[in-house]
Amino acid sequence: MHFSIPDTQDLGTSPTYTVYNIHINGSYHCCLRYKQLHSLNEQMRRHCSSLSLPPFPPKRFLPLTNGQLETRRSGLEQYLQIIGQDARFARLPFVHKFFQRAQLDTALAEGNVGSDSEEKQLEVEVYTNPNGAQLLVNCNVQQNASLLLKSVCRELKLPEELMKLFCLYLMRKKRESDEMVLVRRLMDFESPYITRLHAQPCELLLRTCYWDSSWDAKLYGNKVALNLLYNQTVADVSREWVVICTPGLGRQLSHLQMQGRSLEYMDVVRDLPSYGCLQFEAANVDYPEPKTVALVSIGNKELSLRTVRGTKIYETKFRVTRMRSWRVSVIHNTLESRHEPSQLQLAFEYLISKQTLRWITISSDQAMLMSVCLQAMVDQLLHGGGGKPDPSSDDEQDAGASASAASTPSSVSSTSTCASTSYSTTASITTPPVKFLAQDLASKSKQQRLTTSRTFGAVFFRNDGEDSARVANEAFEGIGDDDL
Repeated sequence: MHFSIPDTQDLGTSPTYTVYNIHINGSYHCCLRYKQLHSLNEQMRRHCSSLSLPPFPPKRFLPLTNGQLETRRSGLEQYLQIIGQDARFARLPFVHKFFQRAQLDTALAEGNVGSDSEEKQLEVEVYTNPNGAQLLVNCNVQQNASLLLKSVCRELKLPEELMKLFCLYLMRKKRESDEMVLVRRLMDFESPYITRLHAQPCELLLRTCYWDSSWDAKLYGNKVALNLLYNQTVADVSREWVVICTPGLGRQLSHLQMQGRSLEYMDVVRDLPSYGCLQFEAANVDYPEPKTVALVSIGNKELSLRTVRGTKIYETKFRVTRMRSWRVSVIHNTLESRHEPSQLQLAFEYLISKQTLRWITISSDQAMLMSVCLQAMVDQLLHGGGGKPDPSSDDEQDAGASASAASTPSSVSSTSTCASTSYSTTASITTPPVKFLAQDLASKSKQQRLTTSRTFGAVFFRNDGEDSARVANEAFEGIGDDDL
């Protein structure tokens, strides 16, 4: 959960009171009074007495000056950011219920919903065929993402034990091309009914949510699940989320699809480097040079950038285990902060070479979703070797087409006819060497198992100049010298 409180507003008459506009994962979620957040803190203290909570802004008995109000806003924001980035707190059911109820109460007060029992049919796009089909599902305003997902799975006759392998996304289709753009993954602290109202025009989409393709085997034993996975894969190939580099491979897949040989189709596609990745819109990046336009994809424990230079396409891959930390920053228009932020950036600190870190920045409206995806991959790495998905909370091709070189921190593939070669990046490094890294990393083995239960992803903040704003990636600490 990535929090920010960009501003406040005064409500009521004689006397007025101040509410804080809470944004979660990049979007306006609710407005809360200080006493409501204080009540949440008291619940945290009762339920988490053995854990150290972040400092909470103190009560004041006299009216606040503008300076004191800003100090309180900043303190509340920092408090929520720390809570949201610590899985021991952020996954507590009562925390989810608190923010889900706050979203509903805000929607009722603002007139976006008529009552707390309001219900309507929502369309959910499901992959019962490669083009997707619209499934109508009754949705109550009090349902969270898991309850709506359960209703969708029940309509599809998908066994409940397989439900944890799927999730719901908000997605938008471009009018001019019908191209699909993922907006956000729905979570249990929100009502899909209300979140969809704030994000119009958007539709709901059912997709698999895990990042380890070996979990496909869990779906193979059920006809409904296999059909969903197969049609999702065909759709991803069609929209070029899965890159088919040779005409011969494309013909082979078309032949298998026409014959309905879904398992053989899956076996071929699963061997492709881009299988299982989410594709994002073109973004501005500062790698290998400023103002570079790149297609971003995330999956297979990597973040990939594809750029065009002349007649060639270059692909650079950044391993998630070599990201020391990352952050999401936002610039709000304070006059319209409850609407879309004016700019989102994802920046990650990457281990370019054994003693050199470099910050790489991606400017994209989907930066928050990218952060959520990175966090999910780290989560799976930290919970038993990268396999288990989070139940709460995603002619032969030339082998060198987009594979990473094992001995390099990232690799670049250059291709004009889909045949390609990989070589180490040689971009100039602007970040000074980090002298302590070699000693720290030398003591860690490549085979070391990561057992820590605390996971971090990104933080949503206003002042990104402070070192305290960035959040550590604990999977980074599992790198050994053999990975370098």
